[in-house]
Amino acid sequence: MSDACPSNVVNKNHPTYRDADEDAAAVLLERRWFAAFKAASSARAECEALLDALDARERAWNEARIRLAELEMLRDSLGEQLASLDGSGCEAMPIRPEVAPA
Repeated sequence: MSDACPSNVVNKNHPTYRDADEDAAAVLLERRWFAAFKAASSARAECEALLDALDARERAWNEARIRLAELEMLRDSLGEQLASLDGSGCEAMPIRPEVAPA
């Protein structure tokens, strides 16, 4: 009798069959790793872009606050000059409240 299995019977203990299973599993694992690597790279790029946007927003916010402070100081100074020219002791013109953009 021969030790070989008939061609219609699968012998999972045969080294070739195990190697094929392990190769398929390795290929699948490798594909999943590359997919995860690509997804992580994409997420990292998105995080970096968002960080850049946050930095730009913070710089713009700081510049706007500085500009606002400068304009308010100028307004107050001009208001004091107007009050001194008027000589009547009237208060400077009231400040119009800001209108929120629609």
